[in-house]
Amino acid sequence: MNTKETFLRDIESGKNIKISLMVMKIIFKDPNKIVCILADKSGEIKANIPNKKGDITEGRVIELEGIKDNNLDVKKYEFLSDYNLQDYLPTVNRPIEEIMDEIELYTDQYIISREGKALNDYFFKNEEFLDKFKRGIGGVSMHHNYIGGLAEHTLNVMHLTSMLCERYDCRRTETAVLAAKLHDIGKIYELYYDGPFKYTLRGEMEGHIVIGVEMLDKAIRENPTLYSEDFVMRMKGCIVQHHGKLEYGSPRTMKMEEAFILNYADSIDATMNKISQLKDKTESGTWSEYDRRIETKLYL
Repeated sequence: MNTKETFLRDIESGKNIKISLMVMKIIFKDPNKIVCILADKSGEIKANIPNKKGDITEGRVIELEGIKDNNLDVKKYEFLSDYNLQDYLPTVNRPIEEIMDEIELYTDQYIISREGKALNDYFFKNEEFLDKFKRGIGGVSMHHNYIGGLAEHTLNVMHLTSMLCERYDCRRTETAVLAAKLHDIGKIYELYYDGPFKYTLRGEMEGHIVIGVEMLDKAIRENPTLYSEDFVMRMKGCIVQHHGKLEYGSPRTMKMEEAFILNYADSIDATMNKISQLKDKTESGTWSEYDRRIETKLYL
């Protein structure tokens, strides 16, 4: 596997460069040139590439030579087939296994019933599921939009859910915390994260809430006598209701204590992640740019 040593953030303007980048988006194409967005995990840049063969497509990794100014003028390029995907896509800052270990600490503390453990293990002791979950993203553009973002978001929502349950003496803390762990599992099929982030066809057609309920139904059908009717109803209800309002994509509004707690925990973490992303590119004591996701600019 080729080891990427040079990243966009390391390149000064006005320099001749040799670097490998992923084609993230094609903006314009004619017989002579292609205008596109190229990127690695450190950033992105608009590029002009000679269109000699018509073989530039989104998701391909190219090794190029050119001049970086405000844009990147590519002189020549060749395709790479042997590379580490995480060099080219934004990735969570913490080691993913560290995040997973912390998720399991909350699981061991709060998921204690036979049916709770069984539903958890159906997913989190399945290697195929775990591989997708650890690579999954929290969103295409809204929040936690980087490899490992799904796991990071899940951990944070579990943490906030447990705090709210303890503070307000939730009657069904186990249900709430397990629902926090499973609330976004449908995103492993809703979102594409093996190249430029986008919605899958299934994601566009169904969305992660519907997919998540389908995944729960499949798990329950594997051992239907193990789960009580109340447990199944509440777990599915939490996933269905976790966006809170119909206008936010929830098929049903919140109708349980644990659904309210999950919705607030989910909303807090999603919002604070958007703010964290603004902080990363804004100096202290200055205004951020306007962010359409939170519909304001921030004085940071």
